[in-house]
Order: sequence, then structure tokens, then C-alpha cells
Amino acid sequence: MRKASLCCFTGRVSRSRTNQKHKNPPQPQRSEEKMENPSTKTENGSAETVEQKMINSSSIPAANIIMNHDFSNGLQSWHPNCCHGFIVSAEPGFPDAMPMKSGGNYAGITNRTDCWQGLEQDITTRISPGSTYSVSAWVGVSGPLHGSADVLATLKLENHGSTNYQLIGKTSVSKQKWEKLEGTFSLSTMPERVVFYLEGPSPGVNLFIDSVVITCSNLGKSESTSTACVATGDENIIQNPNFEDGLNNWSGRGCKIVLHDSMADGKIVPQTGKVFAAATERTQSWNGIQQEITGRVQRKVAYDVTALVRIFGNNVTNATVQATLWVQTPDGREQYIVIANVQATDKVWVQLKGKFLLNGFTSKVVIYLEGPPPGVDILVNSLVVKHAEKTPPSPPPCIENPAYGVNVIANSQLTDGTNGWFPLGNCNLSVATGSPHILPPMAIESLGDHEPLSGHYILVTNRTQTWMGPAQIITDKLKLFLTYQVSAWVRIGSGANGPQNLNVALSVDNQWVNGGQVEINDDRWHEIGGSFRIEKQPARVMVYVQGPAPGVDLMLAGLQIFPVDRETRFKHLRRLTDKIRKRDVILKFSGVDSCSLFGTFVRVRQTQNAFPIGSCINRTNLDNEDFVDFFVRHFNWAVFGNELKWYWTEPQQGKFNYKDADDMLDFCQKNKIEARGHCIFWEVESTVQQWVRSLNRNDLMKAVQNRLTGLLTRYKGKFRHYDVNNEMLHGSFYQDRLGKDIRAYMFKNAHQLDPSAILFVNDYHVEDGSDTRSSPEKYIQQILDLQEKGAPVGGIGIQGHIDSPVGPIVCSALDKLGILGLPIWFTELDVSSNNEYIRGDDLEVILREAFAHPAVEGIMLWGFWELFMSRDNAYLVNAEGDINEAGKRLLALKQEWLTHCHGYIDEQEQFQFRGFHGTYELEVISVSKRVLKTFVVDDKDESPMVLSIDL
Repeated sequence: MRKASLCCFTGRVSRSRTNQKHKNPPQPQRSEEKMENPSTKTENGSAETVEQKMINSSSIPAANIIMNHDFSNGLQSWHPNCCHGFIVSAEPGFPDAMPMKSGGNYAGITNRTDCWQGLEQDITTRISPGSTYSVSAWVGVSGPLHGSADVLATLKLENHGSTNYQLIGKTSVSKQKWEKLEGTFSLSTMPERVVFYLEGPSPGVNLFIDSVVITCSNLGKSESTSTACVATGDENIIQNPNFEDGLNNWSGRGCKIVLHDSMADGKIVPQTGKVFAAATERTQSWNGIQQEITGRVQRKVAYDVTALVRIFGNNVTNATVQATLWVQTPDGREQYIVIANVQATDKVWVQLKGKFLLNGFTSKVVIYLEGPPPGVDILVNSLVVKHAEKTPPSPPPCIENPAYGVNVIANSQLTDGTNGWFPLGNCNLSVATGSPHILPPMAIESLGDHEPLSGHYILVTNRTQTWMGPAQIITDKLKLFLTYQVSAWVRIGSGANGPQNLNVALSVDNQWVNGGQVEINDDRWHEIGGSFRIEKQPARVMVYVQGPAPGVDLMLAGLQIFPVDRETRFKHLRRLTDKIRKRDVILKFSGVDSCSLFGTFVRVRQTQNAFPIGSCINRTNLDNEDFVDFFVRHFNWAVFGNELKWYWTEPQQGKFNYKDADDMLDFCQKNKIEARGHCIFWEVESTVQQWVRSLNRNDLMKAVQNRLTGLLTRYKGKFRHYDVNNEMLHGSFYQDRLGKDIRAYMFKNAHQLDPSAILFVNDYHVEDGSDTRSSPEKYIQQILDLQEKGAPVGGIGIQGHIDSPVGPIVCSALDKLGILGLPIWFTELDVSSNNEYIRGDDLEVILREAFAHPAVEGIMLWGFWELFMSRDNAYLVNAEGDINEAGKRLLALKQEWLTHCHGYIDEQEQFQFRGFHGTYELEVISVSKRVLKTFVVDDKDESPMVLSIDL
């Protein structure tokens, strides 16, 4: 009992001691943790940081386990507990605040209606039982307070549905004065969850917090005690990993396992050690070898997985071997998490490598190897699962003399005949005249004023293969990490039978790289544009133009390959952004004696930009407090990675799973986050579940109608958007089986069922010039065809899975689509690069182009957290919550797109500024009082917005 603070004792009693968990039924299908994105067609603001979450055993002095302890990154990793939190900084013009303690930021907690409300942080993964931890924090108070108030440091311990509280320490604090709170704690056993928080003052009293430190106080006293404070990242959590103890700790998953020292008459022997294991008599692809790792694997900790595997038997020479986690949660839900896979052979041992992280609490965890067809043995020589080492951040690339805008193609104007060029294959090159004298439009946008083209072009004849065309070697002319734009005029000769694809291609050490594509079906000159980047030093790079059918002549004029100057483009985009995303605002004050208004201090602070920026999430992400904290803090829209797709909600006919989508929608509603519905149908056949593919025409039509009725009736009015039939430019499953009118029918029926939802088309490679199937022109025609049939298409989705983006190419696509007058959204944006700085550059290109274009009304990222994205090297936050350079770029842009200003009311009782559209807080401070107001700057027109402020 806390007799020193009756208020706190009363507040504690008012809270339930038992946390009732939601009971989720077992899922009827695998809930893969990686968000699926077959559409990429590849296997393959302030700057924030999050402090290291695992304590290094050799660090002296002891590491602080509190993340963002000094609030230099805002409230990142902190959670206001049923109250309002904000950050106070040292910026000028911030009156009525506590004196700065550390010289940096500190946190303020207001709107406290109970004494236990304060600021908390989950520290579960950063402490160990048996260790002693020292705690210190600087705290202060303000508000309706007479005398002093007690501030307490507390632990909340959650275990098996019950909650207990442990007092760490307390201190008495007077108004406008900082005091140091200190204490210690130790846990004999490890609960499921440990939350540290600061609480205590009476309701209505504001709490201020600065510089929170928790360290392992017995670090360094002895080797045995200090190691108790740290997680040993080099320990393999797999028991008997090399089978030196036979098959102990291992079992078969639906099959038998046996131990061998050799097989196949001595042709198969272990690569390491003396023995290996085999999963044999497999009758299902999921059969394999497994080990339970419950209790040895922690949530919110990343693990590297490495295994030596091969296959044997049934005359199969190669097959996929996959490492998978089976997870059971305390509420009974099951999850299957794909860790990694490798193409194994019957000839040699191969290494399988992957990484995983568990978001939520678990009651049972099993790792197993599966995959090959039935009858094929899985051989395992070793399996290692260790805490993943932190990947050091990539350095910013150093590019000397980038020569922006300089063409790397020799004799591009063909003033010296075909010198510098050679025919790829047995075709003939000659020079002719009559091509355009102007640069293609996308090149003009990048290069600006430029000398006219010569009007000469290369004529390629006697082509007997599609890949034959003009070529150059450009190896020594390219620089690593520069983004190159590709531009040319192309044309085809007579004799073509149907549309012809033309492609500017690069052979980079014999690997094909796409430099741009265009489809031609006439005898006019066409612009071809694209981009590429090389991040690893090649031995040989050849550029060539290919594509028309054999026998069709090819013509090429003015080929340009040049590095783009992104910073110059950004300056242009900032000017456009200021024009279309901001508005002049006049605040007119009234309600007090006008004599007292002149010279009154005014502070305007934008709390949220009106432009939607959201992200993809999946159900298990919601079990990770760090993920949720970042998501809620930085995004205002959500889209579900898999959980609304038909194969997820009805994996078997008549067996429905809406629980995941319900949970996620409930999360969004509680956090005032808008949601996009992705997707009602998916036109690509490989994404359609087997039972749907097996239906006859009549039954398929009934199933389609049931899907529409079931989904849109259940969620009527809850999703702002729906992607009705995903990727119709790349698939035709429903159209092939149900006729050309089925697509329009889906739109019309969806609108009837939920008139409030905006219905989108959604497709990929629309914006980058790399895919002739989804050019802006074809997308426009598809939309017009749908509208002609009465489909209420309300929005255009550009997925945005893009590599090496070039602003003018993206902008050109947006301009073309913009003529339809429909809102454009980037719906699945991700960029990929091994280098975090380059990844950040790519992301900034798309974000700025979108934000500066009047037709774009929102951006959705296709995830941001490592291990929960469909593309490699695309994440902005690593698995354990550290924000990388690309993530910092996003946050910096979001800060740039907020307006903050302060000044004084003028003689006309007005305060004027120009600001981004969105929500603002207004603070008016006079000698006698302080007034707080909120207002919204809308984008309804371009005239100055006049707001009357009654004080």
C-alpha cells in the first residue's frame, strides 16, 4: 500500500488486475508474415533513431536500455497512458514552459484525469531476470497544484492474463522545478511483458519528464553477474544443431527422421561433422524435420537462420527446401512464418539463409524444414538460429564529377556515320535522315535547353532475331550509384504483323537490365524512356536496342543515356509544392478590447498535413508495440497486405476468416486511421485460390456475387476505397471465364452495395516506362472502356513498385493519367537499394513528384518494417526498430511539409501566414491569459482563407 499517496492508491484500485485477452479461433490457413506482392514480378521530421535494444556485454559504462531517453526523437518509443503527450523544445517563442534541464527536448503530459496516467515504455526484450537495474529520471510538474506532488516510477508486469505493479521509486516535486527521481528494481522471474512508466501527480496536474536512464547496475561486478544483464547474441538456440547427440531434440513433422553418416554408397557424406539427418517417407510437401524452440526465442528480436541442406530420392534432382516457423499464440491462433527457401540439389550441400522476428507473445514455437515433393528426402547437416547481428549502415556513396546531363553514348548524333556502334548479331547498320530534330519530351524535362538533334538515325535491316540491333560498350562511362535516364526516338519498318515491343536494354555482365520499353503499331516515331542504376562494379556493360519481330526493320535516333540531377529537380518540385499544397491564411481576432490585441504573441503549429500518407500493415504487426507506435505516429491511412484478399477471407469454399480483417479495422478506427480495401478480386490467375479456379462458369459467377455481397455488406461504410479487380492490365482470370462485361459488373455491383466507397483500378509499372502492358495510354484506355460500360471508376491506383525512379518519367505518366480528372493514388509504393542513402533518394523522388502533382491525392507505402515487406532492401525501419537513412528521409519530408510560425497580431487585429493544407494549433498569449484554438486550412480554392478567431 502506498500510504504516502492516497490518490495513486485509489487510482490503482480502479484498474482491472486481469487483462482479458480476445479469443481468436485457429486460422483456417497459413498466415504468412511476409506481405505477398506477386505484382512486382521479382523474387527477389525530424531524423529519428532508435537506440540499440540489446545491451552489449562489453559496453562500459553500462548501456541505457531506455530508447529515445532524451526525447531527441520526439515521443518515439514512448506511449502516453490515457492522456496527451507532447514535446517541448528549446526553440524560441515557446512561452509558459518549464526551464530547460538538459538543453534539449523534454516530454510534457497533459489531460490527466487520474493519478496513474503518465508516460510509459515497453522494456520487455531489454531486461533479464536476476539482474538489478538502476533507474533515474528528471521530473517536474505544473498546473493546479498547491505545494508539491509525488512522481513515481513504476513497473507494470503482465503474465498469463494477470497484471501486477512494482514501485521503483518516487520523489516530491514543486511547480516549475526539476527533481531527480531514482530507484532500483530486480525481477526474479521474467513476465510476458514489462512496462516502465512514470505517474503520480493529482488529476489535472501536468507532468514533465527529461533524461530517463535505466542501466544494469551489477554490470562489471563479476563476469557471472554482468552476463545476466545482456542477451548473448552468439548463442545458437537450436539444441543438438549438428546431430552429434543423435536425433535428440529433433522429431519428424508428419514423417520419419533417421541419422546417417553416409548415403548413396558413400556419395553423400556430411559437409561438417560426422553425421546428418534425413526426413524420409514424406507423403506431403509440408513433411520434414522439426525442433521446438519455445522459451528460447524472444519476441521483437531478430534471428538469423542458417542451414546446410540437400535432397535425395525419387529421381528428383532439384527442389525448393524451405525453413518455416509454426507459431501458436496464447489465444490459440496459429501462424506459419516463411523464413527462407533455397533451391536444393541431390549433388551438393547448399546453404539456406534467412531471418525472422516474432511480433507477439507465443505459447509454442516450432521451426521446421519442408518443401520438396512427396517421396523426396530432406537432408540436413546443421541448423543454426542466432540473434541477428546489427547490419552497419551503408555509407553515403561518394560520386566524384557526376557529369549530370552528359550523354555517355558515343556518336549519338550519327555525325560520324556508325562509328562507335556495332551490330548485335548478323544485321546491318546504316545511317539515314528524316528523324525528329527535337529531344523526346521526357529528356527535355530533365535536360532543359539542349542543342537540337541532327535528324540522322540508325536503320537496322536484315534482322533474323528479335534481339538484333545497334549496340555500344559503355562500361567505363558509367559510375556506380548514379541514376541514369534513357531517352530515344524509335520507329519500325513495314511488314510488322501486329504491335511490336521495342526495348533499350543493357547487358550488365550478361544480365539483362531494362532501360525502357514502348509498344509500336504504326509507322510514326515514338519516344522511348526508362532508367537504370548499377550498384556493383561490372566487368562489361553493353547497351543495345532490340524488340521487333525478325524481318522487321528498326530505326533509332538520338539515344541519350545521362545521369540525372535529382537536387535540381527537387528545387523545381518545391516551388510546385508551395503553389498547389499551400494556401494564404488570414487570422482575424475578436472578442477582447482591440487595444489589448495589437502586439499579442501568436504561435501557429501544424499538427497534421491534410495529404494522406499511409502504409501497408498485416495482422501480426499489431502485436508489436514498437511497430504500432511508429505506424500511428507517422501514418494516417492503412491498407491490409493480405487479410482482405479473397484467398485469405475464404481459403476454402464456405469457410470464412474475417477475424484478422476485423481486428485490423478495429485498430484503425480506434486510432482514427482511414483504411483502403485491398482488394475485392485479383485478376491474375496465380493469385486465385484453387477452389475458385476449379468452378464452372455458373458456379464461378455465383461465387463472385457471394464475394461481393459478403465483403461489401459486412464492411459497408468502413473502407474509404476499394481496389475492385487488382491488376487488370496483367491478368484476365475472371474476364476469360465470365466475359468482357464482368469487370464493369464488379464495379457497378460494388457501388450498389457500398455507395460511399471510392472504387479504384490498381496496377503496376504504369509510371516507369518499363512495361508495355501497363503504359499510361493502355491504362487510360482500360478506364475509358470501363466507364463506357457504366463502371463507376472513382480513382486510379498506381502501385509504385519502382526501381531507379526519374522524376520527369514519373511526372509524364501522371500528366497523361491526369487528363481523366480522377484522383490518383500511389497505392503500394516501395523502392529498393542495398545502399540506404540511395534508397532514401529513390523514395524522396517519388514522394516529391507525387506531392507536387495536382492530380495525386494520396500515397500508401507497401510497408516499412524489415521482414514485413515483399521486396528485399526496401525497408525504412529494421526488424528491431532502428530507423535507417531511408526512413529518416521520409520523416524529414513529413516535417518539411508542416508549417510552423509565430509572431504578433498587427494593427488590423490580424495574423497572416502561408501554410500547408491541414490541421493547426493556435496559441495566443497575452499578459493576462493564454488561449488555445484549433483550425483547419482546406484546399477548396486558391484564394486567401480568412478565419475569425474569437478570443
